[in-house]
Amino acid sequence: MSELDLLPVLIAAGLSAMFAAGLLRAVIASMPEDDRRWRDRPPRAWLLAWPLVRLLASVLEPVLPPRWRSACTRGLRQAGLDLALDAAQVAAGSVIGALLLGALAWLLCEWAASVGMTAVRGRWTPIAAVCALVLGAWWPISWLRERRAARLRAIGRALPFYLDVVTLSVESGANLTGALQHAVGKGPGGPLQVELERVLRDVRAGRTRADALRALADRLDLPAVSSWVAALVSAERHGSGLGPILRAQAEQRRQERFQNAEKLAMKAPVKMLFPLLVFIFPCTFVLLFFPVVVRLLEEGVLR
Repeated sequence: MSELDLLPVLIAAGLSAMFAAGLLRAVIASMPEDDRRWRDRPPRAWLLAWPLVRLLASVLEPVLPPRWRSACTRGLRQAGLDLALDAAQVAAGSVIGALLLGALAWLLCEWAASVGMTAVRGRWTPIAAVCALVLGAWWPISWLRERRAARLRAIGRALPFYLDVVTLSVESGANLTGALQHAVGKGPGGPLQVELERVLRDVRAGRTRADALRALADRLDLPAVSSWVAALVSAERHGSGLGPILRAQAEQRRQERFQNAEKLAMKAPVKMLFPLLVFIFPCTFVLLFFPVVVRLLEEGVLR
C-alpha cells in the first residue's frame, strides 16, 4: 500500500480523534463543579477513579430510572454516604467496575491461550468476559448493601445504651438537646454517634429540634429510631414529661434486642442442618465404616 493510499485513512483518523477530543472537552465543560467543601470524602474505590466517575456520572444522570435513583439515594442515606456519593456516581462506579473486570478477564483469557492453554481460546473468552462484566457491575451495589446492613445493625445495637444515657440526663434536669450532647460526648463511637452529631449540628444551624429529629428518622428509616423520634416529637408538642417516655422507649428497645437474639438462636439449628448433612455426617460415616470395610476386604468377604 502506497503513502497516497494511506493518506485518506490518516485524515479520517485525525478527524475522528479531533471530534472525540472536542466531544470529551464539551462533556467535561458541562460537568457541574465538584465543590466538596461541605461533602464527605468519597470511598477509596471511587476516589481512585474520581475524574472518570464524575465524567460518567454527568452522562448517566439524565437517564437513570427514577425508582432506581430513589432506592439508591435511600440506601446511601442509610449507609451514611449521602454526603459522599449520589446515585449517578454509584451507577458510574458500577460501569467502571464492569469495564475493568471485563477487560481484565478478556486479557487473562488471551494470555492463557498465548501460553498454550488452547482450551481457553474461543467461546470461553467471551463467556468469561461477560461473567466478569456482570460481577464488576454488581460489586458496588453489593458493597453498598453490605455497608448499609452493617450500619443499621450497629445502630440497632447501640440504640438502647444511648437511650439510657439520654433518659438519665433528662431525669437529672437537662433538656433534650443537652441530653443528646451528653450522650454523644460520653457514648461509644459508631454510626449512631455520627447521626446524633448531625442532629445537633442541624439544631445549631438553626433547624428546629423536631425537624432535625424527623430528618434523622427519614435518613435511617429504621422502625426503632422512627418510633423513638415520633415519641419525642409528640411529647414535645403536647408538653408531656420526657423521662417516662424515654425510659419506656429504652425498655422496649432492649426487649426487642433480646427477642431478635432469641430469633437468631432459633434459626441456628436450621442453618446448621445443611453443613451437618453435607460435610459432618459423611465424614463421620467414613471414620466409622472405614475400619470395618478394610477388615472385610482383608478377610475376603467383599471380594
